[in-house]
Amino acid sequence: MTGYEDRYRVGLDIGGTFTDFVLLDQATGEVRLHKCLTTPDDPSAGALDGLADLLSAAGLNMADLGSLVHGTTLVTNTMIERRGARVGLLTTRGFRDILEMGTEQRYDIHDLFLQFPEPIVPRGLRREVSERMSRDGEAVIPLDLGQARAELGYLVDAGVEAIAVCFLHSYKNPAHEVALGELIAAEHPGLPVSLSSAVQPELREYDRVSRRSPTPMCSR
Repeated sequence: MTGYEDRYRVGLDIGGTFTDFVLLDQATGEVRLHKCLTTPDDPSAGALDGLADLLSAAGLNMADLGSLVHGTTLVTNTMIERRGARVGLLTTRGFRDILEMGTEQRYDIHDLFLQFPEPIVPRGLRREVSERMSRDGEAVIPLDLGQARAELGYLVDAGVEAIAVCFLHSYKNPAHEVALGELIAAEHPGLPVSLSSAVQPELREYDRVSRRSPTPMCSR
């Protein structure tokens, strides 16, 4: 039998216009639904207010919940609408165009006029850094912090609001990414930074640079 502490479960989804809630009583199977307006400036505010209203209507409080599952389409909407932060990318010398080269896969191989969306970071905000790790994680070319500092300064002067760092083979050895991340934090405190080796330490630099970002990112 379901224990009281596990009896009630809530799922909530924060959408662009509405935030939706489902409350399940696992003991009785009763389901309650609730909907409230999303608060764009602080989505958590509307979510917490709506959750409080849902629980109040059911005669419950937060302590009664056994679990809460949260989902949102806000990041997807931001990416599609290109409304996120202006982002700069620092990557291994020779690989600034990986966002455009991708994996050379086409979603319609027979369309000779196929056009892909513009890269999420324009070429002018993608800067190359002298460094190189081998596929085994050995430092083939040491990280040039002086040159990296200059490229970072270029991006900051260009008005970027966040920095993404993706070096070749950093999933195997993140030392260069970590060192650059520490430099950025020291010289530009408060500037959001994402290291690919921290958020998605997997093989293939295109996958690491394109699927995760420091904030929902879109260059304006």
